[in-house]
Amino acid sequence: MTVQGWIMILAFVGILLALAKPVGLWLFALYEGRRTPLHGLLGPLERGFYRLAGIDPQQEQGWRRYAVHMLMFNATLLVFTYAILRLQGLLPLNPLGHPGVSQPLAFNTAISFATNTNWQNYGGESTMSPLSQMLGLTIHNFLSAATGIALAFALFRGFAQREAQGIGNFWADVTRVTLYLLLPLCCVIALFYIASGVPQTLAGSVDVTTLEGARQTLALGPVASQEAIKMLGTNGGGFFNANSAHPFENPTALVNFVQMLSIFVIGVGLTYTFGKAVGNSRQGWAILAAMMLLFLAGTTITYWQEAAGNPILHGLGIAGGNMEGKEVRFGIAASALFSVVTTAASCGAVNAMHDSFTALGGLIPLFNMQLGEVVVGGVGAGIYGFLLFAILAVFVAGLMVGRTPEYVGKKIEAREVKLAVLAIAVLPLMILGFTAIASVTEAGLAGPLNKGPHGFSEILYAFTSAVANNGSAFAGLSANTPFYNGILGVAIWVGRFFVIVPMLAIAGGLAAKTSTPETAGSFPTTGPLWTGLLVGIVLIVGGLTFLPSLALGPIADHLAMIRGQLF
Repeated sequence: MTVQGWIMILAFVGILLALAKPVGLWLFALYEGRRTPLHGLLGPLERGFYRLAGIDPQQEQGWRRYAVHMLMFNATLLVFTYAILRLQGLLPLNPLGHPGVSQPLAFNTAISFATNTNWQNYGGESTMSPLSQMLGLTIHNFLSAATGIALAFALFRGFAQREAQGIGNFWADVTRVTLYLLLPLCCVIALFYIASGVPQTLAGSVDVTTLEGARQTLALGPVASQEAIKMLGTNGGGFFNANSAHPFENPTALVNFVQMLSIFVIGVGLTYTFGKAVGNSRQGWAILAAMMLLFLAGTTITYWQEAAGNPILHGLGIAGGNMEGKEVRFGIAASALFSVVTTAASCGAVNAMHDSFTALGGLIPLFNMQLGEVVVGGVGAGIYGFLLFAILAVFVAGLMVGRTPEYVGKKIEAREVKLAVLAIAVLPLMILGFTAIASVTEAGLAGPLNKGPHGFSEILYAFTSAVANNGSAFAGLSANTPFYNGILGVAIWVGRFFVIVPMLAIAGGLAAKTSTPETAGSFPTTGPLWTGLLVGIVLIVGGLTFLPSLALGPIADHLAMIRGQLF
Protein backbone atom coordinates (compact mmCIF):
# COMPACT_ATOMS: atom_id res chain seq x y z
CA MET A 1 0.00 0.00 0.00
CA THR A 2 1.19 3.53 -0.76
CA VAL A 3 0.54 7.01 0.58
CA GLN A 4 -0.68 8.09 -2.87
CA GLY A 5 -3.17 5.23 -2.91
CA TRP A 6 -4.64 6.22 0.45
CA ILE A 7 -4.78 9.90 -0.55
CA MET A 8 -6.87 8.91 -3.56
CA ILE A 9 -9.20 6.75 -1.43
CA LEU A 10 -9.67 9.45 1.23
CA ALA A 11 -10.19 12.12 -1.45
CA PHE A 12 -12.87 9.92 -3.00
CA VAL A 13 -14.70 9.58 0.33
CA GLY A 14 -14.31 13.30 1.10
CA ILE A 15 -15.77 14.40 -2.24
CA LEU A 16 -18.66 11.96 -1.83
CA LEU A 17 -19.52 13.32 1.62
CA ALA A 18 -19.37 16.87 0.26
CA LEU A 19 -21.81 15.95 -2.54
CA ALA A 20 -24.29 14.14 -0.27
CA LYS A 21 -26.23 17.24 0.79
CA PRO A 22 -26.54 19.11 -2.54
CA VAL A 23 -27.46 15.95 -4.44
CA GLY A 24 -29.83 14.97 -1.65
CA LEU A 25 -31.57 18.35 -1.77
CA TRP A 26 -32.08 18.07 -5.54
CA LEU A 27 -33.53 14.58 -5.08
CA PHE A 28 -35.74 15.88 -2.27
CA ALA A 29 -37.23 18.46 -4.63
CA LEU A 30 -38.08 15.63 -7.06
CA TYR A 31 -39.46 13.54 -4.19
CA GLU A 32 -41.84 16.35 -3.26
CA GLY A 33 -42.66 17.19 -6.88
CA ARG A 34 -41.43 20.76 -6.46
CA ARG A 35 -40.20 22.99 -9.24
CA THR A 36 -36.48 22.91 -10.08
CA PRO A 37 -34.37 25.30 -12.21
CA LEU A 38 -34.79 22.84 -15.11
CA HIS A 39 -38.59 22.99 -15.12
CA GLY A 40 -38.60 26.05 -17.36
CA LEU A 41 -36.83 24.05 -20.07
CA LEU A 42 -38.14 20.54 -19.48
CA GLY A 43 -41.51 21.21 -17.86
CA PRO A 44 -43.42 21.30 -21.18
CA LEU A 45 -41.88 17.94 -22.10
CA GLU A 46 -42.98 16.44 -18.77
CA ARG A 47 -46.55 17.72 -19.16
CA GLY A 48 -46.60 16.46 -22.73
CA PHE A 49 -45.71 12.96 -21.55
CA TYR A 50 -48.57 13.03 -19.04
CA ARG A 51 -51.12 14.21 -21.61
CA LEU A 52 -49.96 11.68 -24.19
CA ALA A 53 -50.18 8.80 -21.70
CA GLY A 54 -53.37 10.03 -20.00
CA ILE A 55 -51.69 10.26 -16.59
CA ASP A 56 -52.70 12.50 -13.71
CA PRO A 57 -49.42 13.02 -11.82
CA GLN A 58 -51.32 14.23 -8.74
CA GLN A 59 -53.27 10.99 -8.38
CA GLU A 60 -51.96 8.96 -5.45
CA GLN A 61 -51.52 5.21 -5.84
CA GLY A 62 -51.80 2.62 -3.10
CA TRP A 63 -48.93 0.18 -2.76
CA ARG A 64 -50.66 -2.57 -4.76
CA ARG A 65 -51.43 -0.28 -7.69
CA TYR A 66 -47.93 1.22 -7.52
CA ALA A 67 -46.46 -2.30 -7.64
CA VAL A 68 -48.67 -3.49 -10.52
CA HIS A 69 -47.85 -0.45 -12.66
CA MET A 70 -44.15 -0.87 -11.93
CA LEU A 71 -44.21 -4.56 -12.86
CA MET A 72 -46.19 -3.96 -16.06
CA PHE A 73 -43.82 -1.17 -17.07
CA ASN A 74 -40.73 -3.33 -16.59
CA ALA A 75 -42.28 -6.40 -18.24
CA THR A 76 -43.25 -4.35 -21.29
CA LEU A 77 -39.74 -2.93 -21.62
CA LEU A 78 -38.30 -6.43 -21.25
CA VAL A 79 -40.39 -7.74 -24.16
CA PHE A 80 -39.46 -4.68 -26.24
CA THR A 81 -35.73 -5.27 -25.72
CA TYR A 82 -36.07 -9.00 -26.41
CA ALA A 83 -37.68 -8.17 -29.75
CA ILE A 84 -34.95 -5.63 -30.64
CA LEU A 85 -32.21 -8.18 -29.95
CA ARG A 86 -33.88 -11.03 -31.82
CA LEU A 87 -34.58 -8.83 -34.86
CA GLN A 88 -31.20 -7.07 -34.81
CA GLY A 89 -30.10 -8.48 -38.17
CA LEU A 90 -33.14 -6.94 -39.89
CA LEU A 91 -32.96 -3.51 -38.25
CA PRO A 92 -30.99 -0.40 -39.36
CA LEU A 93 -27.84 1.10 -37.74
CA ASN A 94 -25.99 -2.20 -37.98
CA PRO A 95 -22.82 -1.28 -39.92
CA LEU A 96 -20.98 -4.50 -39.06
CA GLY A 97 -23.93 -6.70 -40.01
CA HIS A 98 -24.38 -8.46 -36.65
CA PRO A 99 -27.07 -11.16 -36.84
CA GLY A 100 -30.01 -11.41 -34.46
CA VAL A 101 -29.12 -12.51 -30.93
CA SER A 102 -29.92 -16.14 -30.06
CA GLN A 103 -33.06 -16.86 -28.06
CA PRO A 104 -31.37 -17.88 -24.75
CA LEU A 105 -28.94 -14.94 -24.85
CA ALA A 106 -31.69 -12.44 -25.78
CA PHE A 107 -33.79 -13.74 -22.87
CA ASN A 108 -30.93 -13.36 -20.41
CA THR A 109 -29.87 -9.93 -21.70
CA ALA A 110 -33.39 -8.47 -21.74
CA ILE A 111 -34.05 -9.55 -18.15
CA SER A 112 -30.59 -8.43 -17.07
CA PHE A 113 -30.95 -4.87 -18.38
CA ALA A 114 -34.59 -4.52 -17.31
CA THR A 115 -33.58 -5.22 -13.71
CA ASN A 116 -30.55 -2.89 -13.55
CA THR A 117 -28.25 -5.95 -13.41
CA ASN A 118 -26.54 -5.77 -16.81
CA TRP A 119 -25.06 -9.25 -16.60
CA GLN A 120 -23.44 -9.79 -20.00
CA ASN A 121 -22.86 -13.22 -21.51
CA TYR A 122 -21.57 -11.62 -24.71
CA GLY A 123 -18.95 -9.20 -26.02
CA GLY A 124 -20.70 -5.94 -26.81
CA GLU A 125 -18.56 -4.92 -29.79
CA SER A 126 -18.89 -8.36 -31.44
CA THR A 127 -22.56 -9.01 -30.72
CA MET A 128 -24.61 -5.78 -30.53
CA SER A 129 -25.30 -3.18 -33.22
CA PRO A 130 -25.35 0.54 -32.33
CA LEU A 131 -29.17 0.44 -32.51
CA SER A 132 -29.35 -2.46 -30.07
CA GLN A 133 -26.91 -0.71 -27.74
CA MET A 134 -28.85 2.58 -27.80
CA LEU A 135 -32.50 1.56 -28.17
CA GLY A 136 -32.47 -1.93 -26.71
CA LEU A 137 -30.04 -1.51 -23.81
CA THR A 138 -29.37 2.14 -22.94
CA ILE A 139 -33.10 2.82 -22.55
CA HIS A 140 -33.06 0.34 -19.65
CA ASN A 141 -30.03 2.03 -18.15
CA PHE A 142 -32.18 5.13 -17.69
CA LEU A 143 -35.52 3.59 -16.83
CA SER A 144 -34.33 0.79 -14.53
CA ALA A 145 -32.35 3.39 -12.57
CA ALA A 146 -35.36 5.73 -12.48
CA THR A 147 -37.50 2.82 -11.28
CA GLY A 148 -35.11 2.17 -8.38
CA ILE A 149 -35.18 5.81 -7.27
CA ALA A 150 -38.98 5.94 -7.61
CA LEU A 151 -39.26 2.87 -5.37
CA ALA A 152 -37.03 4.52 -2.78
CA PHE A 153 -39.30 7.58 -2.87
CA ALA A 154 -42.30 5.30 -2.26
CA LEU A 155 -40.71 3.81 0.88
CA PHE A 156 -39.69 7.29 2.09
CA ARG A 157 -43.34 8.35 1.83
CA GLY A 158 -44.33 5.30 3.83
CA PHE A 159 -42.20 6.52 6.72
CA ALA A 160 -42.99 10.21 6.26
CA GLN A 161 -46.77 10.26 5.66
CA ARG A 162 -49.44 9.93 8.33
CA GLU A 163 -52.70 8.00 7.82
CA ALA A 164 -52.28 8.15 4.03
CA GLN A 165 -53.78 5.75 1.50
CA GLY A 166 -51.15 6.29 -1.20
CA ILE A 167 -47.37 6.22 -1.57
CA GLY A 168 -47.06 8.48 -4.61
CA ASN A 169 -47.52 8.05 -8.34
CA PHE A 170 -45.15 5.65 -10.08
CA TRP A 171 -45.39 7.36 -13.49
CA ALA A 172 -44.75 10.82 -12.07
CA ASP A 173 -41.78 9.61 -10.01
CA VAL A 174 -40.12 7.84 -12.95
CA THR A 175 -40.71 10.76 -15.32
CA ARG A 176 -39.34 13.39 -12.95
CA VAL A 177 -36.26 11.37 -12.05
CA THR A 178 -35.48 10.69 -15.71
CA LEU A 179 -36.06 14.24 -16.97
CA TYR A 180 -34.66 16.34 -14.14
CA LEU A 181 -31.87 14.13 -12.79
CA LEU A 182 -30.57 11.37 -15.03
CA LEU A 183 -30.75 13.02 -18.46
CA PRO A 184 -29.14 16.38 -17.48
CA LEU A 185 -26.34 14.77 -15.47
CA CYS A 186 -25.63 12.24 -18.22
CA CYS A 187 -25.38 15.00 -20.83
CA VAL A 188 -22.71 16.77 -18.75
CA ILE A 189 -20.82 13.57 -17.92
CA ALA A 190 -20.94 12.31 -21.52
CA LEU A 191 -19.46 15.60 -22.79
CA PHE A 192 -16.64 15.23 -20.26
CA TYR A 193 -16.00 11.67 -21.46
CA ILE A 194 -15.93 12.79 -25.11
CA ALA A 195 -13.44 15.52 -24.24
CA SER A 196 -11.34 12.88 -22.46
CA GLY A 197 -11.16 10.61 -25.52
CA VAL A 198 -14.20 8.32 -25.22
CA PRO A 199 -15.72 7.73 -28.71
CA GLN A 200 -19.23 8.87 -29.60
CA THR A 201 -20.09 7.91 -33.17
CA LEU A 202 -22.47 5.77 -35.20
CA ALA A 203 -19.55 4.33 -37.17
CA GLY A 204 -19.08 0.66 -36.44
CA SER A 205 -15.30 0.59 -36.71
CA VAL A 206 -12.20 2.37 -37.96
CA ASP A 207 -9.08 0.94 -39.67
CA VAL A 208 -5.77 2.11 -38.26
CA THR A 209 -2.07 1.45 -38.85
CA THR A 210 -0.19 0.33 -35.76
CA LEU A 211 3.33 1.44 -34.78
CA GLU A 212 4.61 -1.81 -36.30
CA GLY A 213 2.96 -0.96 -39.62
CA ALA A 214 0.21 -3.58 -39.38
CA ARG A 215 -3.43 -2.83 -40.21
CA GLN A 216 -5.96 -3.18 -37.41
CA THR A 217 -9.73 -2.67 -37.17
CA LEU A 218 -10.95 -0.99 -33.98
CA ALA A 219 -14.57 -1.27 -32.92
CA LEU A 220 -16.33 2.05 -32.26
CA GLY A 221 -19.84 3.25 -31.49
CA PRO A 222 -21.88 5.59 -29.27
CA VAL A 223 -19.76 4.78 -26.23
CA ALA A 224 -19.72 8.03 -24.23
CA SER A 225 -23.50 8.34 -23.97
CA GLN A 226 -23.87 4.76 -22.76
CA GLU A 227 -20.91 5.08 -20.41
CA ALA A 228 -22.42 8.08 -18.62
CA ILE A 229 -25.69 6.37 -17.64
CA LYS A 230 -23.94 3.02 -17.18
CA MET A 231 -22.17 4.48 -14.15
CA LEU A 232 -24.63 7.09 -12.91
CA GLY A 233 -27.50 4.59 -12.94
CA THR A 234 -25.35 1.82 -11.40
CA ASN A 235 -26.04 -0.35 -14.43
CA GLY A 236 -22.55 -1.56 -15.31
CA GLY A 237 -23.06 -3.11 -18.74
CA GLY A 238 -20.08 -2.24 -20.93
CA PHE A 239 -20.14 -1.25 -24.59
CA PHE A 240 -17.01 -3.39 -24.97
CA ASN A 241 -16.33 -6.84 -23.62
CA ALA A 242 -13.52 -5.58 -21.38
CA ASN A 243 -15.92 -3.07 -19.80
CA SER A 244 -14.21 -0.17 -17.99
CA ALA A 245 -10.82 -1.79 -18.43
CA HIS A 246 -11.12 -0.90 -22.14
CA PRO A 247 -9.32 2.37 -23.00
CA PHE A 248 -12.28 3.55 -25.12
CA GLU A 249 -14.57 3.28 -22.09
CA ASN A 250 -12.16 4.46 -19.41
CA PRO A 251 -9.09 6.11 -20.95
CA THR A 252 -7.48 8.00 -18.05
CA ALA A 253 -7.08 7.98 -14.28
CA LEU A 254 -9.27 11.11 -14.06
CA VAL A 255 -12.08 9.46 -16.04
CA ASN A 256 -11.73 6.44 -13.76
CA PHE A 257 -12.13 8.65 -10.68
CA VAL A 258 -15.20 10.38 -12.12
CA GLN A 259 -16.72 7.00 -12.98
CA MET A 260 -16.35 5.83 -9.38
CA LEU A 261 -17.94 9.05 -8.09
CA SER A 262 -20.79 8.61 -10.59
CA ILE A 263 -21.53 5.13 -9.25
CA PHE A 264 -21.94 6.32 -5.65
CA VAL A 265 -23.20 9.90 -5.91
CA ILE A 266 -26.96 9.28 -6.22
CA GLY A 267 -26.97 6.51 -3.60
CA VAL A 268 -25.14 8.78 -1.14
CA GLY A 269 -27.50 11.66 -1.92
CA LEU A 270 -30.56 9.49 -1.25
CA THR A 271 -29.51 9.01 2.37
CA TYR A 272 -29.77 12.78 2.89
CA THR A 273 -33.09 12.80 1.00
CA PHE A 274 -34.45 10.20 3.43
CA GLY A 275 -33.47 12.34 6.40
CA LYS A 276 -35.21 15.36 4.88
CA ALA A 277 -38.30 13.30 4.04
CA VAL A 278 -38.77 12.14 7.65
CA GLY A 279 -37.99 15.58 9.05
CA ASN A 280 -34.65 14.73 10.66
CA SER A 281 -31.53 14.89 8.51
CA ARG A 282 -29.56 13.12 11.25
CA GLN A 283 -31.43 9.92 10.34
CA GLY A 284 -29.89 10.09 6.87
CA TRP A 285 -26.42 10.86 8.18
CA ALA A 286 -26.60 7.86 10.54
CA ILE A 287 -27.39 5.53 7.63
CA LEU A 288 -24.62 7.05 5.54
CA ALA A 289 -22.16 6.61 8.43
CA ALA A 290 -23.01 2.89 8.63
CA MET A 291 -22.58 2.54 4.87
CA MET A 292 -19.21 4.31 4.91
CA LEU A 293 -17.91 2.14 7.76
CA LEU A 294 -18.69 -1.01 5.79
CA PHE A 295 -17.28 0.50 2.61
CA LEU A 296 -13.98 1.62 4.16
CA ALA A 297 -13.50 -1.75 5.86
CA GLY A 298 -13.95 -3.55 2.55
CA THR A 299 -11.67 -1.14 0.70
CA THR A 300 -8.93 -1.55 3.31
CA ILE A 301 -8.96 -5.35 3.10
CA THR A 302 -9.02 -5.46 -0.70
CA TYR A 303 -6.27 -2.87 -1.11
CA TRP A 304 -4.13 -4.61 1.54
CA GLN A 305 -4.45 -8.02 -0.11
CA GLU A 306 -3.84 -6.78 -3.66
CA ALA A 307 -0.87 -4.68 -2.57
CA ALA A 308 0.58 -7.65 -0.67
CA GLY A 309 0.58 -9.73 -3.83
CA ASN A 310 0.69 -13.45 -4.44
CA PRO A 311 2.94 -15.50 -2.12
CA ILE A 312 3.48 -18.06 -4.87
CA LEU A 313 5.10 -15.41 -7.06
CA HIS A 314 7.03 -14.06 -4.08
CA GLY A 315 8.46 -17.54 -3.61
CA LEU A 316 9.69 -17.41 -7.20
CA GLY A 317 11.53 -14.18 -6.49
CA ILE A 318 8.95 -11.86 -8.12
CA ALA A 319 8.29 -9.03 -5.69
CA GLY A 320 5.45 -6.51 -5.62
CA GLY A 321 1.69 -6.45 -5.51
CA ASN A 322 -0.79 -8.38 -7.61
CA MET A 323 -1.00 -6.68 -11.03
CA GLU A 324 -2.54 -9.66 -12.83
CA GLY A 325 -5.73 -8.60 -14.62
CA LYS A 326 -5.17 -4.91 -13.86
CA GLU A 327 -4.50 -1.95 -16.13
CA VAL A 328 -1.13 -0.22 -15.67
CA ARG A 329 -2.77 3.20 -16.14
CA PHE A 330 -4.82 2.60 -12.98
CA GLY A 331 -2.56 0.49 -10.79
CA ILE A 332 -3.44 -1.47 -7.69
CA ALA A 333 -5.04 1.23 -5.54
CA ALA A 334 -7.52 2.50 -8.16
CA SER A 335 -8.34 -1.07 -9.23
CA ALA A 336 -8.98 -2.22 -5.66
CA LEU A 337 -11.12 0.85 -4.92
CA PHE A 338 -13.11 0.40 -8.13
CA SER A 339 -13.81 -3.26 -7.32
CA VAL A 340 -15.25 -2.35 -3.91
CA VAL A 341 -17.25 0.59 -5.28
CA THR A 342 -18.82 -1.42 -8.09
CA THR A 343 -19.85 -4.29 -5.83
CA ALA A 344 -20.89 -2.13 -2.88
CA ALA A 345 -23.22 -0.51 -5.39
CA SER A 346 -25.18 -2.77 -7.73
CA CYS A 347 -23.13 -1.50 -10.67
CA GLY A 348 -21.00 -4.41 -11.81
CA ALA A 349 -18.71 -2.40 -14.09
CA VAL A 350 -15.07 -3.45 -13.77
CA ASN A 351 -11.74 -1.82 -14.55
CA ALA A 352 -9.83 -4.96 -13.55
CA MET A 353 -10.58 -8.67 -13.70
CA HIS A 354 -11.97 -9.82 -10.35
CA ASP A 355 -11.16 -13.42 -11.23
CA SER A 356 -7.47 -12.45 -11.13
CA PHE A 357 -7.60 -10.87 -7.67
CA THR A 358 -5.99 -12.64 -4.76
CA ALA A 359 -8.33 -14.98 -2.91
CA LEU A 360 -9.15 -12.55 -0.09
CA GLY A 361 -9.05 -9.58 -2.47
CA GLY A 362 -11.81 -11.24 -4.49
CA LEU A 363 -13.63 -12.18 -1.30
CA ILE A 364 -14.70 -8.59 -0.53
CA PRO A 365 -16.53 -7.96 -3.84
CA LEU A 366 -18.34 -11.26 -3.29
CA PHE A 367 -19.19 -10.36 0.31
CA ASN A 368 -20.43 -6.89 -0.67
CA MET A 369 -23.00 -8.48 -2.96
CA GLN A 370 -24.00 -11.10 -0.40
CA LEU A 371 -24.81 -8.31 2.06
CA GLY A 372 -27.65 -7.39 -0.31
CA GLU A 373 -26.01 -4.52 -2.22
CA VAL A 374 -26.79 -2.11 0.63
CA VAL A 375 -23.35 -0.59 1.17
CA VAL A 376 -24.55 2.53 -0.69
CA GLY A 377 -26.03 0.07 -3.17
CA GLY A 378 -27.73 0.66 -6.49
CA VAL A 379 -29.61 3.89 -7.14
CA GLY A 380 -32.72 3.59 -4.99
CA ALA A 381 -32.22 -0.11 -4.34
CA GLY A 382 -29.38 0.51 -1.89
CA ILE A 383 -31.32 2.82 0.43
CA TYR A 384 -34.56 0.83 0.41
CA GLY A 385 -32.55 -2.33 1.04
CA PHE A 386 -30.74 -0.67 3.94
CA LEU A 387 -34.05 0.49 5.42
CA LEU A 388 -35.21 -3.14 5.47
CA PHE A 389 -32.19 -3.85 7.67
CA ALA A 390 -33.09 -0.79 9.77
CA ILE A 391 -36.51 -2.33 10.44
CA LEU A 392 -34.81 -5.51 11.67
CA ALA A 393 -32.39 -3.45 13.75
CA VAL A 394 -35.13 -1.55 15.61
CA PHE A 395 -36.96 -4.85 16.14
CA VAL A 396 -33.84 -6.30 17.79
CA ALA A 397 -33.40 -3.10 19.82
CA GLY A 398 -37.04 -3.32 20.93
CA LEU A 399 -36.46 -6.85 22.17
CA MET A 400 -33.46 -5.66 24.19
CA VAL A 401 -35.24 -2.72 25.87
CA GLY A 402 -38.65 -4.36 26.17
CA ARG A 403 -40.59 -1.81 24.08
CA THR A 404 -42.56 -1.89 20.86
CA PRO A 405 -39.96 -0.92 18.25
CA GLU A 406 -40.31 2.49 16.62
CA TYR A 407 -38.43 4.06 13.74
CA VAL A 408 -38.71 7.69 12.60
CA GLY A 409 -42.08 8.03 14.27
CA LYS A 410 -43.66 4.78 13.08
CA LYS A 411 -44.31 1.69 15.17
CA ILE A 412 -42.66 -1.35 13.66
CA GLU A 413 -45.03 -4.26 14.22
CA ALA A 414 -45.18 -7.93 13.26
CA ARG A 415 -46.34 -7.25 9.70
CA GLU A 416 -43.38 -5.01 8.88
CA VAL A 417 -40.85 -7.38 10.46
CA LYS A 418 -42.23 -10.42 8.62
CA LEU A 419 -42.21 -8.63 5.26
CA ALA A 420 -38.67 -7.32 5.86
CA VAL A 421 -37.46 -10.84 6.68
CA LEU A 422 -39.24 -12.17 3.59
CA ALA A 423 -37.51 -9.62 1.35
CA ILE A 424 -34.07 -10.09 2.92
CA ALA A 425 -34.32 -13.91 2.89
CA VAL A 426 -34.62 -13.92 -0.91
CA LEU A 427 -30.88 -13.33 -1.25
CA PRO A 428 -29.44 -16.27 0.75
CA LEU A 429 -32.12 -18.71 -0.36
CA MET A 430 -31.76 -17.95 -4.06
CA ILE A 431 -27.96 -17.63 -4.10
CA LEU A 432 -27.34 -20.87 -2.24
CA GLY A 433 -30.18 -22.72 -3.98
CA PHE A 434 -29.16 -21.85 -7.54
CA THR A 435 -25.47 -22.41 -6.73
CA ALA A 436 -26.29 -25.87 -5.41
CA ILE A 437 -28.20 -26.74 -8.59
CA ALA A 438 -25.33 -25.61 -10.83
CA SER A 439 -22.77 -27.43 -8.67
CA VAL A 440 -24.38 -30.86 -9.07
CA THR A 441 -25.61 -30.78 -12.67
CA GLU A 442 -23.57 -31.61 -15.75
CA ALA A 443 -24.54 -28.39 -17.53
CA GLY A 444 -23.60 -26.33 -14.50
CA LEU A 445 -20.23 -27.99 -13.97
CA ALA A 446 -19.33 -27.48 -17.62
CA GLY A 447 -19.17 -23.71 -17.04
CA PRO A 448 -16.13 -23.11 -14.78
CA LEU A 449 -12.76 -23.06 -16.53
CA ASN A 450 -11.06 -23.75 -13.19
CA LYS A 451 -11.60 -26.82 -11.07
CA GLY A 452 -11.58 -27.24 -7.32
CA PRO A 453 -12.40 -24.40 -4.90
CA HIS A 454 -11.87 -21.64 -7.43
CA GLY A 455 -14.23 -23.27 -9.90
CA PHE A 456 -16.86 -23.33 -7.16
CA SER A 457 -16.12 -19.66 -6.44
CA GLU A 458 -16.83 -18.82 -10.10
CA ILE A 459 -20.26 -20.48 -9.89
CA LEU A 460 -21.01 -18.90 -6.49
CA TYR A 461 -19.94 -15.46 -7.71
CA ALA A 462 -22.18 -15.73 -10.78
CA PHE A 463 -25.34 -16.47 -8.82
CA THR A 464 -24.46 -13.96 -6.11
CA SER A 465 -24.03 -11.31 -8.79
CA ALA A 466 -27.27 -12.32 -10.52
CA VAL A 467 -29.53 -12.44 -7.46
CA ALA A 468 -27.98 -9.25 -6.04
CA ASN A 469 -28.51 -7.54 -9.45
CA ASN A 470 -24.85 -6.59 -9.72
CA GLY A 471 -23.67 -7.99 -13.05
CA SER A 472 -19.92 -8.38 -12.44
CA ALA A 473 -18.35 -11.81 -12.78
CA PHE A 474 -15.43 -14.07 -12.10
CA ALA A 475 -14.87 -14.25 -15.84
CA GLY A 476 -13.52 -17.80 -15.75
CA LEU A 477 -17.13 -19.00 -15.96
CA SER A 478 -18.34 -19.79 -19.50
CA ALA A 479 -21.95 -18.70 -19.02
CA ASN A 480 -23.19 -18.17 -22.61
CA THR A 481 -24.96 -21.53 -22.67
CA PRO A 482 -28.69 -22.34 -22.62
CA PHE A 483 -28.38 -23.57 -19.02
CA TYR A 484 -26.68 -20.49 -17.59
CA ASN A 485 -28.58 -18.00 -19.74
CA GLY A 486 -31.84 -19.48 -18.49
CA ILE A 487 -31.10 -20.06 -14.82
CA LEU A 488 -29.22 -16.77 -14.37
CA GLY A 489 -32.12 -14.93 -16.03
CA VAL A 490 -34.57 -16.43 -13.53
CA ALA A 491 -32.21 -15.62 -10.63
CA ILE A 492 -31.92 -12.02 -11.78
CA TRP A 493 -35.70 -11.53 -12.01
CA VAL A 494 -36.35 -13.11 -8.61
CA GLY A 495 -33.55 -11.10 -6.97
CA ARG A 496 -35.06 -7.83 -8.20
CA PHE A 497 -38.82 -8.12 -7.86
CA PHE A 498 -39.18 -10.58 -4.97
CA VAL A 499 -37.54 -7.91 -2.83
CA ILE A 500 -39.43 -4.95 -4.28
CA VAL A 501 -42.99 -6.21 -3.74
CA PRO A 502 -42.62 -6.91 0.02
CA MET A 503 -40.83 -3.57 0.37
CA LEU A 504 -43.78 -1.76 -1.25
CA ALA A 505 -46.16 -3.62 1.05
CA ILE A 506 -44.17 -2.27 4.00
CA ALA A 507 -44.37 1.24 2.53
CA GLY A 508 -48.14 1.00 2.16
CA GLY A 509 -48.63 -0.25 5.71
CA LEU A 510 -46.40 2.41 7.23
CA ALA A 511 -48.08 5.23 5.28
CA ALA A 512 -51.46 4.29 6.78
CA LYS A 513 -50.17 4.48 10.36
CA THR A 514 -50.27 7.46 12.68
CA SER A 515 -47.08 9.01 13.97
CA THR A 516 -45.68 8.06 17.35
CA PRO A 517 -44.00 10.92 19.22
CA GLU A 518 -40.49 10.22 20.44
CA THR A 519 -40.22 9.90 24.23
CA ALA A 520 -37.40 9.53 26.73
CA GLY A 521 -37.80 5.75 26.49
CA SER A 522 -37.50 5.63 22.71
CA PHE A 523 -34.43 3.94 21.29
CA PRO A 524 -32.26 6.63 19.65
CA THR A 525 -31.72 6.06 15.94
CA THR A 526 -29.26 8.83 15.12
CA GLY A 527 -26.13 8.26 17.19
CA PRO A 528 -23.08 5.99 17.19
CA LEU A 529 -24.93 3.22 19.05
CA TRP A 530 -27.55 3.04 16.30
CA THR A 531 -24.90 3.16 13.57
CA GLY A 532 -23.04 0.28 15.22
CA LEU A 533 -26.24 -1.75 15.56
CA LEU A 534 -27.03 -1.21 11.88
CA VAL A 535 -23.57 -2.39 10.86
CA GLY A 536 -23.88 -5.43 13.10
CA ILE A 537 -27.30 -6.44 11.75
CA VAL A 538 -26.13 -6.08 8.14
CA LEU A 539 -23.06 -8.23 8.84
CA ILE A 540 -24.98 -10.90 10.75
CA VAL A 541 -27.75 -11.25 8.18
CA GLY A 542 -25.20 -11.12 5.35
CA GLY A 543 -23.52 -14.07 7.00
CA LEU A 544 -26.57 -16.22 6.16
CA THR A 545 -25.23 -16.37 2.62
CA PHE A 546 -21.57 -15.83 3.30
CA LEU A 547 -20.73 -18.42 5.94
CA PRO A 548 -22.20 -21.54 4.23
CA SER A 549 -20.24 -20.84 1.07
CA LEU A 550 -17.06 -19.51 2.68
CA ALA A 551 -15.11 -22.71 3.31
CA LEU A 552 -15.78 -24.10 -0.16
CA GLY A 553 -14.89 -20.96 -2.07
CA PRO A 554 -12.65 -17.95 -1.34
CA ILE A 555 -11.12 -19.23 1.92
CA ALA A 556 -10.23 -22.55 0.28
CA ASP A 557 -8.70 -20.51 -2.55
CA HIS A 558 -6.64 -18.56 -0.03
CA LEU A 559 -5.40 -21.66 1.78
CA ALA A 560 -4.49 -23.26 -1.53
CA MET A 561 -2.57 -20.16 -2.55
CA ILE A 562 -0.62 -20.27 0.71
CA ARG A 563 0.19 -23.94 0.08
CA GLY A 564 1.50 -23.01 -3.36
CA GLN A 565 -1.22 -24.64 -5.44
CA LEU A 566 -2.49 -22.93 -8.56
CA PHE A 567 -6.08 -23.28 -9.78
